[in-house]
Amino acid sequence: MREIAERYAFRDTAGAERALLGDEEIENLTISRGTLNAREREIINHHVVASIEMLEQLPYPRSLRGVPAIAGAHHERMDGTGYPQGLMKNQISMQGRILGLADVFEALTAKDRPYKPGMPLRQVLSILEKMAGEGHIDAELFQTFVREKVHLRYAAEYLDPEQLDDEMIEEAARLGFVARA
Repeated sequence: MREIAERYAFRDTAGAERALLGDEEIENLTISRGTLNAREREIINHHVVASIEMLEQLPYPRSLRGVPAIAGAHHERMDGTGYPQGLMKNQISMQGRILGLADVFEALTAKDRPYKPGMPLRQVLSILEKMAGEGHIDAELFQTFVREKVHLRYAAEYLDPEQLDDEMIEEAARLGFVARA
């Protein structure tokens, strides 16, 4: 993309030579994963910091004092490359790891997002399995999530039938997970 941008130019209506692609266009066209550039990713990630700051201002009973840390850990990764603190698995509470898995699962399956449809459940499980293998989410927790059929319970309640293949629909029905009316 950068080579193309350097090689080609055009003349604007005033006759001035201009680059075919601007810096922002090059940045957006060279995003290696996802659809957000670095600046946009930083803006999106700030919601974690904002959440922590807001939640830390609230008074909690003793049993709920960990809420800010739990909420703040939902973008941490087991390998320490997460956000905002770069915590390792052993530094993240089980509740934080559960919230992280649930957050990714819900984001991938959500059918009410205006910018993209919810993914098929089989594809979501494949992505989560890869994420577990790469140390992004807790691999043992993901295995438990699948073994205990949490994904099927959720699917029966919240997903469209088009997001499930026939085998999953049959398994959910066999287990007594009935789709909502």
